[in-house]
Amino acid sequence: MAKTSSASTQAPLLSGNAEHVISIWLGGGMGQVDTFDPKTKGDPLTKQPGSYYDSINTVVDGVQVCKPLSKTAGVMDRVTAVRTVHHDVIDEHAAATNRMHTGRTISGTVTYPSLGSLICHERGPVDDGAPPYVLIGYPNVTRGPGFLGAKYGYLYLTETGRGPAGLSRPDGITEKRQRRRERFLNSLRKSDEQTAVAQLLDYEAAIQQSLKLSGPEFNRVFQLDGEPSELRNRYGGEFGQRCLLSRRLVERGVRFIEVSHNLNFLNGSGWDVHNSGIVNQHKLIEELDSALSTLIVDLEEKQLLDKTLITITSEFGRPSGFDSGGGRGHQGTAFSCVLAGGGLAHCGAYGVTDKLSKQIVSDPVSVPDFFATICAAVGVDYRKSLYAGDRPVPVTDQGNPIAKLLS
Repeated sequence: MAKTSSASTQAPLLSGNAEHVISIWLGGGMGQVDTFDPKTKGDPLTKQPGSYYDSINTVVDGVQVCKPLSKTAGVMDRVTAVRTVHHDVIDEHAAATNRMHTGRTISGTVTYPSLGSLICHERGPVDDGAPPYVLIGYPNVTRGPGFLGAKYGYLYLTETGRGPAGLSRPDGITEKRQRRRERFLNSLRKSDEQTAVAQLLDYEAAIQQSLKLSGPEFNRVFQLDGEPSELRNRYGGEFGQRCLLSRRLVERGVRFIEVSHNLNFLNGSGWDVHNSGIVNQHKLIEELDSALSTLIVDLEEKQLLDKTLITITSEFGRPSGFDSGGGRGHQGTAFSCVLAGGGLAHCGAYGVTDKLSKQIVSDPVSVPDFFATICAAVGVDYRKSLYAGDRPVPVTDQGNPIAKLLS
């Protein structure tokens, strides 16, 4: 894929030293006023706007979070809640999901790559014996490689107890049968003429990688029962086990891992807390709290936190007002995304919203700016352009990273 760098003299290019990204996706829309940007407590019965929960102090002076994040409060010195992310997509989950994975609006002529594919394209594999990109969740085009091609796609799994789809051999396929199949595949390749079609070459490379990763060596990374039971308990349930697996994948050399938190809904509706879904929202937040705080400490103890950037994103935020059923609607004018680890100069919170977290008061961060911050942290040139055919496509749609975090 042809590339070129844009010539910009406005400011020096910022670059960090992180090697991996663990991207936690909260599908449905995490409410910032109930998590990382607490406001005065409201009342859903009288429709008094405000947070659903009490606020608590963190280890960072002047930075508070909501009470269900009590464990994360103790590690906020290694975290920055970016409270002023914004975009203009509020009414449609799929379009907003696309925006928060590709950094752009949906196009009728170009399928843009996800951030995971883009980073893997620019940085390449950390280890030849590991896939560059793993999705722990259901496959979706918004997570895919777009015009970059299949080589920069993901391997995915939906259960932590099994390896990625397509890599785990059925019980009846012995090593001998596998070798016989590979010999047959090689004979088919030799019987056909070589191709110069880029798409076919990309698929061929993906097949070769799959064959290399389907053996027992890589699949051992999915054997979570080898971890201490006390650690597994601290991570928590299925979502926590996914976060534990993400740490193991980092150790194994995976560049980018997305961990989805929208497969098991403890409150019946997930993060999409319209109406009564908000009543047990605390169960979701507490599950996130246990998994995130444990992941941060676990990576730190293994001297991997500075090398691993953790991100938390969602389609949009939630207004502080309550709907007719006591829940919350959608809000894209101001919401929180989270960064942790990655060697950044963390400050607990960045940006200020008004008393209802409806409007941004200072330090707005667009989605391209947030993506540029992630790219800079892992050493990707955020000013660069890639090419979809003959069309130049800026890596982050002209985003500028949060310089304070990269100082």
